[in-house]
This record gives sequence, C-alpha cells and structure tokens, in this order.
Amino acid sequence: MTACIVGWAHTPFGRLEGETVESLIVRVAAEALADAGVAACDVDEIVLGHFNGGFSQQDFTASLVLQASADLRFKRASRVENACATGSAAVHHGLKAIAAHSARIVLVVGAEQMTTTPAIEIGRNLLKASYVREEADIEGGFAGIFGKIAGLYFPRWGDQSDALARIAAKNHKNGVGNPFAQIRKDLGYEFCRIESDKNPRVAGPLKRTDCSLVSDGAAAVVLADVTTALKLGKAVALRAAEHVQDFLPMSKRDVLKLEGCAEAWKRALASAGMKLTDLSFVETHDCFTIAELMEYEAMGLVPEGQGARAVAEGLTEKDGPLPVNPSGGLKSKGHPIGATGVSMHALAAMQLMGRAGEMQVKDATLGGIFNMGGTAVANYVSILERIK
Repeated sequence: MTACIVGWAHTPFGRLEGETVESLIVRVAAEALADAGVAACDVDEIVLGHFNGGFSQQDFTASLVLQASADLRFKRASRVENACATGSAAVHHGLKAIAAHSARIVLVVGAEQMTTTPAIEIGRNLLKASYVREEADIEGGFAGIFGKIAGLYFPRWGDQSDALARIAAKNHKNGVGNPFAQIRKDLGYEFCRIESDKNPRVAGPLKRTDCSLVSDGAAAVVLADVTTALKLGKAVALRAAEHVQDFLPMSKRDVLKLEGCAEAWKRALASAGMKLTDLSFVETHDCFTIAELMEYEAMGLVPEGQGARAVAEGLTEKDGPLPVNPSGGLKSKGHPIGATGVSMHALAAMQLMGRAGEMQVKDATLGGIFNMGGTAVANYVSILERIK
C-alpha cells in the first residue's frame, strides 16, 4: 500500500436546483480538505473526474477546483475521463502520483451535472461511451445496450426477471439509509418485479426499476502517502488498485462474461493477498440490474450463469455473507458519471471508519469497489482497509 484516503466530501445526488458543475466541484473540494484536516497550501496535485460528453457547456474544468481556495493556485491540476469509470480513473491517477513520489497529498474530485440536459440529448451523450460505429443506433441509449445484453443472457441462462427485481429491491431498501441517495424509498420486490404504468418496460426485459438514474452530484477524497496519513486523523489504505481496459466494440467480446471485470478482480485480490470472501462488503457498478447480476459471476461470488443464486440465497444482502451495495448502489443513489467512482471510494472509507450511519455494515474491515465504463470496457477495482 502506498496511499490512504484521509478525508472526503459528498453532495446529495439527484436533481440539484441552483447548482452548477462549478459550484459542485468547489463545494466538495473545500469540504474534503476540511474533513481531512489538510490545508490547501499542502496539496501537491489535483485530479478532477468529469465525463461531460456534452452535459455542460463549460469544458476544460480542471482549474475550477482551484476556486475552492486561493492557496490552490499554481497547483498541478488535470481532468481525467474514462466513461462511467471516470471517478475511479481520477482516484487511481492520484494514487499513481503518490506512488511515483511526485505528490504527497492529492485532492481528487468527481462531478457531473446531467439533469439540465434534455432527455433525448442525455441518451445521445451517454452513447458517446459506446463504439459509435456499431452501437450508436441501438434504440434506447445505454438502457438499450444493456437491454440487449439481458436479452442475450436470458436465453443462455434462463429468465432472470425474478433475480433482477430482487437486486433492484435490495438496493432501494439499502438506499433508504443513505443520506446522499437520489431515491430513499424501499420500493419492495413486488413493485420492482411487475411491469406497470409506474414501472414500465424500458428496453428488452429491463424495466424502469432496472435502470440507474440521471443525476447531478459531486464527491471528493483527499489522498496522502502512508507516512503522512498516519499523522492525520484517519487513514483508509488502498491495499490494491487495479485497472483493466478491454476492447470497445461489443462485437469483439463475449459481453455476457464481463472478462475485463473478472480480470480486474483477479489482479486486485492477488495484489492484496486475499480472497473475495475476506471482504466485508462490495460497492459495485449497478448501472443496470443485469450488470450487477453479471458482476456477481465476474467477481467470483458464484459460477458463470448462476448470478441469480447470489440474491436468491441472500448472499448479497446487507446482513449476508458479502453485502453488495450497502449504499443502495447507483440504482438508488444515482449516477452522476464523473462523481460515481469517487463516491464509491468515499462511501467505502466511511464504512471502514464506522461512520456510515444507517448504511453501516457491522464490523466492516475490508471493502471492495468495482467501477466500470461502458460495457465492462474500463474496469477499476479497489480494495480498502482502515489502518488508523
């Protein structure tokens, strides 16, 4: 381990009236530094995760972080992007700066404002994260892409409608305890299972409750090398941080295996010297319920084609052997693209510090994170452990 999370900040996710990308960035940057007890003048590097893709007229946003404090002026600042894994890309970029000894303290911010964009443009913007040459005309945007994946999974492994509804219901139940979540309502299995006017079919077999939300929001973490972190108030170490990139075209891969996700988990667990069962919880990328189902298989929780077992047997419940998405996941929390991966790291750190409130997993000591961009094209796994 070379670096630790020593502070964090998190806005609510949802339709945030009166906010801008700038105001969200500045707010969490200042709050994260205050939470860490780190002065702005001591920051060596700034990394901003911001997808944009047409959501904001303001591009070239890295320097907006400097407006959180005059003492951030002249600090190195860069913006990174890797589709829906943009936030984790920013965190991992910060880790590399510390590992290279080019920075001692790094401020990482993730932000997105999506709800001010008309619905038809939202779909177009998101499809820029697909292989446009072959996939941009799939009806329904990214919901259409994952609807297509679900439509392939069902014939191969059986109708998974019950399992998808259980995943949605689990995550909405967990989200009730998340003060940052966009939807804090326990919708229940029956509502998530039955197609209705309030829960219509969206794409393929996917209903509205199978799809993550369009959101505004921001999150930030402060990273420090281990020596510095141990002198501060709290330290959650990154025991492993792995990034695996796969082919962009779905036509070049078996999209039902999420091989990039599997490889990232394999490398991270090996790097940390542990097994999946050693983890206390996992925050995983449930952009759609079919994605979470397939991620159970890719991470090795259950064999290929048996993702439904994980929810049917209660393995991923908050009080189960491996709680998955105790925060409510993207399904309940929301999915402001650039903020999502940073949010996952902040919430996992809260869990490990015993500061997750109603989200808290009992006796949490090790946390896993999986954040992906596209259809498991960009794959990031982090494993966290409290050391102070």
